Amino acid sequence: MKNLIILGDPFHSPESQAPSLTAILASLGIESDVEVDVEAGCRKLGSGKYNMLTFSAARWRMLNETSGPVNPEAIPPPSRPDPRWAFHLSELGRDAIRKHLHGGGSLLAMHAATIAFDDWPEWGEIVGARWVWGQSGHPMLGPVEVQFPPGSAHPLVTDLPPFTCEDEAYGGMWIAPDVKPLAEVRAVAPGVSGPGSTWTPALWTRQWQGARIVYDALGHASPSLNHPVHRRVVTRAAFWALGRSDDEIRNA
Repeated sequence: MKNLIILGDPFHSPESQAPSLTAILASLGIESDVEVDVEAGCRKLGSGKYNMLTFSAARWRMLNETSGPVNPEAIPPPSRPDPRWAFHLSELGRDAIRKHLHGGGSLLAMHAATIAFDDWPEWGEIVGARWVWGQSGHPMLGPVEVQFPPGSAHPLVTDLPPFTCEDEAYGGMWIAPDVKPLAEVRAVAPGVSGPGSTWTPALWTRQWQGARIVYDALGHASPSLNHPVHRRVVTRAAFWALGRSDDEIRNA
């Protein structure tokens, strides 16, 4: 099995995520290539040799735009684009992702994937959520609690205990109405408020035009990815995305 990891942005260095993700997936027999250049990654994806795309990069246009009423506790958009990171995905890049998914490939979207591609609404429909500047946000990096629906029969979360790790709890995002959350997260540092301070959906599976998609809102850096319960979530998420049997997923 071959996987392509695209990650890296001003807030999440490749070194903070890639080693953990590649190690987790390698333990399942999944070989990963890592790419920081999003367009270059999409060109690689277009080769057709990858079974799965793992995406975790907050790459967007960085425009000072909001939509709808502004929540004063949300994270404001940048006042000006950072020329090193401001990004618009080309139509060729979009087509590569679509063709990957239409051709039987899967998507494991992690953490900042919902911030990416702010001028491509279809991406939010694929993932099942999108960041809304002026409404979305998260408390500072710190302790978060994660809980799973009690008694859930979904193989991705069966018998997993609640846990606490260091991460960012995203809140206030647009979430597709058909999303069925498999986990919720909230920040629990003293005095936190605003988006991400109350329970909010943080994990789900979905299908987009036949493709299997998982979104995991956690994964800011290695302390979260290496937590034993979260590591098991990522393991099971990869197996679900790749179409493994329920028993294989539960036993992962």
